[in-house]
Amino acid sequence: MSALAGRRFLKMNGLGNRIVVLDLRGTAITVSAQEARAIAAHPRSPFDQLMIIHDPRGPGADAFIRIMNNDGSDAGACGNGMRCVAWALCVDPPISGGIDRDHLRLETQAGMLEAWMRDQTRFTVDMGAPRFDWQDIPLRDPFPDTRYIELQAGPIDAPVLHSPSAVNMGNPHAVFFVDDLDAHDLARFGPLLENHPIFPDRANISLAQVLSPTRIRLKVWERGAGLTQACGSAACAALVAAARRKFTGREATVSLPGGDLDIVWRESDSHVLLTGPVEMEWEDRFPAGIFAGAA
Repeated sequence: MSALAGRRFLKMNGLGNRIVVLDLRGTAITVSAQEARAIAAHPRSPFDQLMIIHDPRGPGADAFIRIMNNDGSDAGACGNGMRCVAWALCVDPPISGGIDRDHLRLETQAGMLEAWMRDQTRFTVDMGAPRFDWQDIPLRDPFPDTRYIELQAGPIDAPVLHSPSAVNMGNPHAVFFVDDLDAHDLARFGPLLENHPIFPDRANISLAQVLSPTRIRLKVWERGAGLTQACGSAACAALVAAARRKFTGREATVSLPGGDLDIVWRESDSHVLLTGPVEMEWEDRFPAGIFAGAA
């Protein structure tokens, strides 16, 4: 029987981005790719990202957060999911232990992130500094300027999408700027572009329409998850890419199908701050039967 059977979890969302939060502190339990896929397939626990809270690995951290996509792969960053984790660690009594705190230091595969509570439904996450070098994104080819990379979708002589900006926000992103967001079928091009050979680790694919110097509309095909209502790291990548190309300033509201996120690319240290809401939907425990056949 899986060690996850009977474990309590929270079903949450950040702007419709489906999140499951699982607290495994104080245990040596790890989640396999098969178990993650089984959790995602169950009607009580569907997720875009699974946020697993482990004991901290280093000094000064409140917890280590492992992030998994619904295909069982690991994700480096998830801004919406980190806000849900912050809610759980600050507000949810069984996870927070009743400790009143509003500022957290959280270890992730992408590095240390900080999060703090604005109120009990709205949180800010410091997503760290973006990376632009082609090797850090990573890209297969040595592009000297990742504000534009050579990539297109559609006919060679009349591409539908072309010349995205590439940026790493804890995970790789390609942002295509378009005049009309609704004129493009991201569900059609997303899987092809996510898995394009130019991205050795695959990539999150975004379509961005700049409405003004302070507002961007965004649709996202998430690596390992597919079309999503919202993606925090993609919203950060879109603002950074837009600012690098002089379409916006360093602060903007990014509107996704699930709602709005406020993004600030701080000039003093180049860190990107993401602020938005979270929603607690329900709590439950994993039934043993969902892990039948999961190694």
